[in-house]
Amino acid sequence: MANVLYPFKFKPIYKDKIWGGRKIKDILHQDFGPLPNCGEVWLLSGLWDEQSEILNDDFKGDEINDLVETFMGDLVGDAVFDKYGEQFPILIKVIDANDWLSVQVHPDDELAAKREIGMGKTEMWYVMQADKDAELVSGFNRDLNRAEYAKVLEQGRLQDVLNHESAREGDVFFIPAGRVHALGPGIMVAEIQQTSDTTYRIYDWDRIDVAGMKRQLHVAESLDAIDFQNPESFKTPVANKLNQTVPVVDCPYFVTDMLQLDGEMEKDYSNLDSFVILISTKGNFSLKWENGTECVREGECILIPNCIKNVTIRAERYCKLLEVYMNVES
Repeated sequence: MANVLYPFKFKPIYKDKIWGGRKIKDILHQDFGPLPNCGEVWLLSGLWDEQSEILNDDFKGDEINDLVETFMGDLVGDAVFDKYGEQFPILIKVIDANDWLSVQVHPDDELAAKREIGMGKTEMWYVMQADKDAELVSGFNRDLNRAEYAKVLEQGRLQDVLNHESAREGDVFFIPAGRVHALGPGIMVAEIQQTSDTTYRIYDWDRIDVAGMKRQLHVAESLDAIDFQNPESFKTPVANKLNQTVPVVDCPYFVTDMLQLDGEMEKDYSNLDSFVILISTKGNFSLKWENGTECVREGECILIPNCIKNVTIRAERYCKLLEVYMNVES
C-alpha cells in the first residue's frame, strides 16, 4: 500500500464569523464565494462532521479519516495510529480577526474525556500578518484563584485581569488547554491545534449579532477548564535563521518548526514515525519527492505521508513555512 501514497493537498473549508474579515481573500487570494466574510479557513481537519477532502490526484474527493483507516501507519505513523486511531489528530486553520474574538478557554484531555467530548484543545498561533498596534489576549496579568476570578466576573471586571500582548508578523503564541485567550482586530494567524472544536466562551465584549442577540456564553462550563496561574512569558521566542530548520514548539500533541528559504532544502524524515504537514505562511514553494512535484501557495498546506521519507522543498524566490509533525512515544 505504501507506494500508492503521495503528498496530499486539501479542499479548503471556509467559515464566516461575526468577527471575520477579508484578508483571506485580499492577502491570500482565496475565493470564499458568497460568504460576507471569512473568519476562518480550515486547511486540514479530521473532525468527523467536517473532514477535509483530498484535492489532488488519485484520492481526490476522499476524506482524510477514510485514508487514515485504510493506510494506518503508512499515512500517519504506527505510534500515531495506535494512539489516535482513525481520526486525524491535528487541525490546521488560518484565522482572520477583523474584530475581537470572544475571550475563551478550551478543556484539556482529562476534562474532555470526563465530559465525553473527544480530545482537549491545546493550540498555537503563528502571526502571518498584523496591522499596526494589533494586540491579543493570552492568560491573566496576575495569578488568580477560583474565588478571585468569580468575584471579578460578578463585578464585570474581567477586562482588568486579562493579559494583553502586542502582535507582529512572525510572533508565536503557544496556548495550552486551560489558558484564556482572544485574538484582537487586525491579526491573521495560522493555528495548529488538537482535533477538537470545543470552545467555552467566557466574555464576548457585549457584542450583538445580526439578529440582535448576544452569543451564548459558557461561564459555568469553563470554570473547571481554566488555569488561573500566570506564566513567566506568553510569547514564544523564535530564532531568525535562513535556510535552517528552527524549533518553535514541542508539546505532547504536536511539534512545530520554522523554515525560511530562499533556495532549496532537502529533508530526511527517516527518524520520524509520523506524517509531516508543511504550511506556507509567506510566499510559495514546490515540494518534490521520488514520484512527483506539487506546488503550495501562501496560505495552503500539504500533508506528507509517513511512508515518504525524503523530499526537497524549493522556494519561489523566498518563502516561510511551518513544519508540523507528531512526537508520539511508542
